[in-house]
Amino acid sequence: MNELLVSIRRNAVGLGLFAIVTAGAIAAAQVGTHDMIDHNMRMAEARALNEIVPADQYNNDLLSDVITIDSQYNQQLLGPLPEGSQIHIARNDGVPRTLILPVVAPDGYTMEIGMLVGVNVDGTIAGVRVVSHRETPGLGDRIELKKSKWILAFDGKSLGNPGEDQWGVRKDGGVFDQFTGATITPRAVTGAVKHALMFFETHKQKLLDAAAAQPAGGQS
Repeated sequence: MNELLVSIRRNAVGLGLFAIVTAGAIAAAQVGTHDMIDHNMRMAEARALNEIVPADQYNNDLLSDVITIDSQYNQQLLGPLPEGSQIHIARNDGVPRTLILPVVAPDGYTMEIGMLVGVNVDGTIAGVRVVSHRETPGLGDRIELKKSKWILAFDGKSLGNPGEDQWGVRKDGGVFDQFTGATITPRAVTGAVKHALMFFETHKQKLLDAAAAQPAGGQS
C-alpha cells in the first residue's frame, strides 16, 4: 500500500513538472511568434507606406511621425479600426505633405479588408494599398498591386474627381472597374476609400493643426 502511494505521488509530481515545462515552452513560443508577427506586420506596413509616398518625397520617419486617432475624430468613417490606430505623416523639411490613413472596409467578400490610404494636403489621393485581406484567390485578390494594377485607379482622385455620385464601381453607376466574377470586393474597397476622403475633409484642419503642433518624428 505504501509503495502504491509512493508511486502515485511520484507520478503526480512527474506530471506536474511536465505540465509546467510544457506550459512554459508554449508561452515562450507564443511570445516569440507574437514578436515575429509584429515585426513582419511593421515591415509590411513600412513597405506599403513607401509605395504610397516614395522616399524622395519626404524626409521624416514615417513610422514614428504619427497622429493617434482618438475620440475627437469620427473614426466610423475609417471603419472598425483597432483602438489606438495611427495616421502617418509624410513631411518635407518639416511641412506635412501627405497623411496616410489606416482604413478598414468591413464589407469584403470573406472578411474585413485592411488598407492604407494616402491623402495629400490638397485632398487628392497619393495612393492606396491593401495590407490585409482574405479575398478569393484569382478573383478578389486583384486588389493587391502584385496581382493587378486596379488599385492604382485611385491615384490623383478626390471627393470632387469623380463627382460624389460616381464614387463607385461601374455596375453601380460609378467610374471604377469591378472584377469579372467579383464585384463585392472592389465595391468594398472603393467605398472605404471614399469614406477615407470624407474623413480627411471633415477633420482636415484639425489633422493639419495636430501635425504642425508636434515636431517631425513626434507623436500626437
